Amino acid sequence: MLTEIILLERVENLGKMGELVKVRPGYARNFLLPQKKALRATKENIAYFEAQRKALESQNNDRRAEAETLAKKIDGLKVVIIRQASEAGQLYGSVASRDIAEAIAETCGEAIGRNQVDMNAALKAIGLFPMKISLHPEVKVQVTLNIARSLEEAKTQEKTGKAVIVDHNAEDRKAKSAPAAVAPAADEPVAEVSEEEEAA
Repeated sequence: MLTEIILLERVENLGKMGELVKVRPGYARNFLLPQKKALRATKENIAYFEAQRKALESQNNDRRAEAETLAKKIDGLKVVIIRQASEAGQLYGSVASRDIAEAIAETCGEAIGRNQVDMNAALKAIGLFPMKISLHPEVKVQVTLNIARSLEEAKTQEKTGKAVIVDHNAEDRKAKSAPAAVAPAADEPVAEVSEEEEAA
């Protein structure tokens, strides 16, 4: 059974401010309601929203304007995060949304919340990663995350666009693809060269 709610701000893939939408009860209870993105669609809440609509729209416009100003500073930003990793590029640990938010603040001096970093899972390898940042429901930017073992490695990765990793399998693949020296069949006689022919 779905729960009907009224949105207090635009929610991606759901609707815009003021819309009545139906969602799963868990999504409403665990995310939309505690984050103050929506209210349960009761008569009282709908009346409250209509009475507060102008004030809410004005607040939303102010927040969007702030986000757009911040977006100009952050959009396209290249952020370097130094971490220890194996030769194959696997991190000893991981990079989470909090690490990314802190790295952005260090790089450009603008604080963003960890909940504004759109990521499904922590990153566990070195390399370049495009990362979406939601500064406001209507304002999104992209930054490039450069996770490396050192600043020199980060510069190399930025130039080449690839992670600096040692591929031990590459040598194995080369060896397999190279034509093997043809050994004579067991039943073929091996021509013996006499000492005189060798000298000649």
